[in-house]
Amino acid sequence: MTRSETRQLAVASATLGPWRTAAAVGTLGGAAALGIDVVTGHWSLSILAGPVSLALFLFFLIGGVGSVLGRSGGDHRLRRWAARHPWRVAAVPAGMLLVLDVVARTLLSTESVFASVWDGIWRAALLALVVGVIGSVTRSRNRD
Repeated sequence: MTRSETRQLAVASATLGPWRTAAAVGTLGGAAALGIDVVTGHWSLSILAGPVSLALFLFFLIGGVGSVLGRSGGDHRLRRWAARHPWRVAAVPAGMLLVLDVVARTLLSTESVFASVWDGIWRAALLALVVGVIGSVTRSRNRD
């Protein structure tokens, strides 16, 4: 299997996650974070950067975990591939988080581009770690 085919399978596997539920959780988490920031009185455009970043993280976390768990419908062959390759599937939402988080933080905060990239990298690494570990643990438990 070529690298391109592997990449396409990883993206296809990631699309099978519970993305509507992920959107709801991300929206609620971002709204709660924004409410806390409003109550504490940090009034500026950068008040949106933290909540948007949290909402994106929660969105990709729920969607990514759902992708590697494979509980909902979809192509069974694709689900089996995702179960055998959880780290490759985890890279897809992590990469999307990295890009969108850097863009959001660059546009909505006073951080420099380098600080935004650094924040995006560690958030994406944390997301990939959580999704990959959950997928690996689930795979090993299903084998037993």
